[in-house]
Amino acid sequence: MISRRDFLKLGVFSVGALLIRPWLNWGWLISDWPDAERLGRNCTGGWIEMKLRPTSNSPTVKKVYEDTVVVWLREVVGEARSVSRRWVETPEGYLYAPYIQPVYNHPNHPVRSLPETSLGRGMWAEVTVPYVDIYPEKPPCSEWLRSVPHPRLYYSQVLWIDDIRTNAAGQVLYRVNEKYGNCGDTYWALAEAFRPITQEELSPIHPDAMDKRIVVDLNYQTLSCFEGNKEVYFCRISSGGKYDYQGNPVDKYATPVGEHLPWRKSISIHMAGGSTGAGWDTPGIAWTTLFDPNGAAIHSTFWHNDFGVPRSHGCVNATPEDAKWVFRWALPHVPYDPGNVDLSGPGGTVVSVIAS
Repeated sequence: MISRRDFLKLGVFSVGALLIRPWLNWGWLISDWPDAERLGRNCTGGWIEMKLRPTSNSPTVKKVYEDTVVVWLREVVGEARSVSRRWVETPEGYLYAPYIQPVYNHPNHPVRSLPETSLGRGMWAEVTVPYVDIYPEKPPCSEWLRSVPHPRLYYSQVLWIDDIRTNAAGQVLYRVNEKYGNCGDTYWALAEAFRPITQEELSPIHPDAMDKRIVVDLNYQTLSCFEGNKEVYFCRISSGGKYDYQGNPVDKYATPVGEHLPWRKSISIHMAGGSTGAGWDTPGIAWTTLFDPNGAAIHSTFWHNDFGVPRSHGCVNATPEDAKWVFRWALPHVPYDPGNVDLSGPGGTVVSVIAS
């Protein structure tokens, strides 16, 4: 990984003379983003108001539109909206933290070649810039690609890269081809946006520990990892609809309570569901542990920063860092190749979902 300033000095490096769709206007990867270590992205899908102070009735400094990237100075305590009191301080004003995805701008050197695996030639890679524009290779079959005018991938998404080319402008491109849950879409994106994932970073955490157990508390919106009676990890999550104190679900998207065994773990998976107009269709969901037959899973989340508040369609949303830790710690271990394990019986870490 290289810094933004080093990347600008080095320029774009070519890996070959192949041309790919020279008529596409790829733009430059990092031209409009602030030059700061820590950044935040408006992940709401619309515009939000930047406030002079961290309160709703404070004067509005300006509108911040979808995918705008701002400098994240620090997180402060302010007025509560719904539940959270977290606000992000920027050089110009304050933004409500649940609306802002924490991101960084870490462009990478493109690789020269791809390894051979059981999935074919390719590698797992993580987006390490705020976002990167993508261009479908053929008419898309996924609803998400058909419904947005300018499709993008976002910081922390993990995908499968299976080809490398250089366009007429000398820019190195990767072809993205999701391996699990994808209807067949492939698309191209600038290579500098992706960091190759190594086998070492998938190594299991505490592989010899006995009696591993995950506890998800829906009323407190927390996840804990236990080894016997010892809690070894804790984080806030966002589940589906809450349960009341009698254990009754509040809405149809409530995360299923009870003792669950994982039936699938994937480094990255494409998730879709729900009805037309009210469903979801999302690529590159990383560090996924499916534990319910209807599709509930613990997984990484990039489309909100509202952890501690229920807002999923039944899954257990976690930050990318938390989801990856749980993925590596929980059984079964998932190797880099093929990056996916299906279970037909016992053998995985129990996921206990409670409504205390």
